[in-house]
Amino acid sequence: MSQTPAIADDVVWRPPPDAWANSRMGQFAERYQPAALGDYEALWRWSVEEPGDFWASVWDYLEIDATQAPRSVISGSPMPNTTWFDGATLNYAEHILRGNGLSDTDVAAVGRSQTRPAQELSLGELREEVRRAAAGLRRLGVGPGDRVVALLPNIPETLVAFLATASIGAVWASCAPEFGARGVLDRWTQVQPKVLLAVDGYRYGAKPIDISGVIDQIRRGLPSVQSTVLLPYLDPDATISKDVQTWSDLTADTTEPLRFEPVPFAHPLYILSSSGTTGRPKQIVHGHGGILLEHGKQLALHHDLGPGDRFFWFSTTGWMMWNYLMSGLLAGASIVMFDGDPASPTLDTLWSIVEQSAVTLAGFSAPFLMACRSAGLRPGETLDLRRLREIGSTGAPLPDAGYRWISEAVAPMPVSNISGGTDVCSAFVGGAPVLPVRSGAIACRQLGWRVDAFDPDGQPLREIDGELVITGPAPSMPVGLWGDEDRRRYRGSYFESFDGVWSHGDWITIFDDGSCVISGRSDATLNRGGVRLGTADFYSVIEEHDLVDDSLVVHLEDDEGGLGDLLAFVVLRDGQELTEELREWLRTRLRAELSPRHVPDEIRSAPVIPRTISGKKLEVPVKRILLGAAASQVASASALQDPNSLHYFEAFGQRWRDNAHGRTA
Repeated sequence: MSQTPAIADDVVWRPPPDAWANSRMGQFAERYQPAALGDYEALWRWSVEEPGDFWASVWDYLEIDATQAPRSVISGSPMPNTTWFDGATLNYAEHILRGNGLSDTDVAAVGRSQTRPAQELSLGELREEVRRAAAGLRRLGVGPGDRVVALLPNIPETLVAFLATASIGAVWASCAPEFGARGVLDRWTQVQPKVLLAVDGYRYGAKPIDISGVIDQIRRGLPSVQSTVLLPYLDPDATISKDVQTWSDLTADTTEPLRFEPVPFAHPLYILSSSGTTGRPKQIVHGHGGILLEHGKQLALHHDLGPGDRFFWFSTTGWMMWNYLMSGLLAGASIVMFDGDPASPTLDTLWSIVEQSAVTLAGFSAPFLMACRSAGLRPGETLDLRRLREIGSTGAPLPDAGYRWISEAVAPMPVSNISGGTDVCSAFVGGAPVLPVRSGAIACRQLGWRVDAFDPDGQPLREIDGELVITGPAPSMPVGLWGDEDRRRYRGSYFESFDGVWSHGDWITIFDDGSCVISGRSDATLNRGGVRLGTADFYSVIEEHDLVDDSLVVHLEDDEGGLGDLLAFVVLRDGQELTEELREWLRTRLRAELSPRHVPDEIRSAPVIPRTISGKKLEVPVKRILLGAAASQVASASALQDPNSLHYFEAFGQRWRDNAHGRTA
């Protein structure tokens, strides 16, 4: 366990006296659990102690329209044997497109892009585009259970393609266009897609980026793909091959009606990729029903979204926050999408979108907010942000200074620093419209999530940093992992540390008032600039070089919320020296094959990479050593292939700390 984090006692925002009466959360409580009205902790306890009653209430509140009614709400124990809403059939896309308070002429999606002019789609236009795209996918032979993968940016066409896929009962997976071919293939070769959707390129700020070569590599690496659909985006006249359809072909006029395939509650909706710490990224399967209930609950109750609201969260299609954003339509809110460089031409870019699109809830990464603070931005003074009533933050803990900057430079308002992740495609800790916001603290555990802090013996902790665990089931826990038929990898990923308890891999402190602080990862996943990066992706590129025998990557977080320090250590063959030429080769390949975020701040030569006897790299122990722990405290010498392998990292860490991370170690 790490040290108990300190948090400020200052309240930076308080809910108005009528918050319970006027918020959707208060109205929900009054209707389904009036004994908890005015007492969030009591409402939360009911939601986790009586999960059947709570989730049945959410089902009713969201007016879920099941083609076939469920036989039960919850059955099976312990986790992960839980079954939700057994026997129910429904469709996520049908619920998205029914309006939920939006009329056909109301704007459903706003698209802002640095590649082309802004777009808007009304709900009626969105339905029509989905109708045509679904018909086009059916012409390509797509049916229930088939996988459709997309190398598309965060634009309205991607929403259309996703909903068309879901309407058929096919399974969606997406990567952002900046992913290199290797990163994409590591994910998609596992799911064997039938159809590939892609753009020809995009602009990042003022820079045009052609990815036609990447598409060629991906097509060659995916023999299961029977059809490719190209959306000309960078170049309106782009073509890549005679056997490739265009977006216009896919969405050609047709008389086929819009229809929705009724699927079981747990039928796969989409596949999200983990960071890939110990191998190829896990392909995490989320179901139609679980996402409907969880996202609907989060967006309506915790974010208080409804008709007339505009919902914006800066994300790419390779991050689960994109999926979260798309579900804004479940609450009847319009969604605002952005594709481009958030810092081009200045850090005001995203704030300008908030102004221009009349956004009511805007979400960012914590490092972005801290960068705005460091740059001296005061968007509340320079822009008209009167419609903005909540700021969301995720991807990393938001420091005390970030809360204060929002209050002073934007406006006093709720700050919801949410945490959850790809594994649950939601947040299990975050804010609530009826609770005050304390600087540096996450307001509460979210309804329906039985979050706790455990010591190594599985005993609950309060006011002390412990392992973040979830001790009760929730509908948006994964349906499973793709290809993991016996569920062995699923159990090993989440339920290995404590029997029947989900272990998430974060350190958390839960305070007596229900607020909490997450202080970092307890496993080897890297978290850089609000984006989690898997070490396996790094190793597949670094160790491809003939001179590199082994490697290890560690990320040291910045307490102020910055990018921190990403360090790569390499073991070279045959006594070779680490030259600047080799460093540049590694940087170039990591940028091209993976992404710019994968480029290390420092690349160093090490004599040996510490490994256990079974061959596992000691990423977390090395990180702890670099932060000041003694080698004897983090690993037993008898468990190592080389008992002396940690000595180098002790010495390096001492020099690194002595020089205040001054790049002279």
